[in-house]
Amino acid sequence: MSVIPAELKYSKTHEWVKEEDGLFVIGLTDYAQSELGDIVFINLPEEGDEVSVGEAFSDVESVKAVSDVYSPVSGVVAEINEELQDNPALVNEDPYGAWLIKVRDVTEQEELLDAAGYEKVVAEEEA
Repeated sequence: MSVIPAELKYSKTHEWVKEEDGLFVIGLTDYAQSELGDIVFINLPEEGDEVSVGEAFSDVESVKAVSDVYSPVSGVVAEINEELQDNPALVNEDPYGAWLIKVRDVTEQEELLDAAGYEKVVAEEEA
């Protein structure tokens, strides 16, 4: 099993979350990118778009399939990782470095898991 960074929080739908200077940084976990395979395209929202807990804010196209990415928080998109539009494979290369969006004005967040809790989710899916 891949390393699950202890300092991050996780959703059951395989997104990671890090709070940084009042913003919530969101990306895809290593498990998610390995299940997807080689990512060829990422469709990101626009800055200023609203995101809602449990609703898709992005979709990721890999050589295998197109998958939705769900928001673990409700708020407003403050920034998108434009680098991914030219090089979506960064998510495969460095899933915990290649964030997707940063969200401000967060009004709600789902119950996020710590690394140990997320490890159990992954173990159940792999069983």
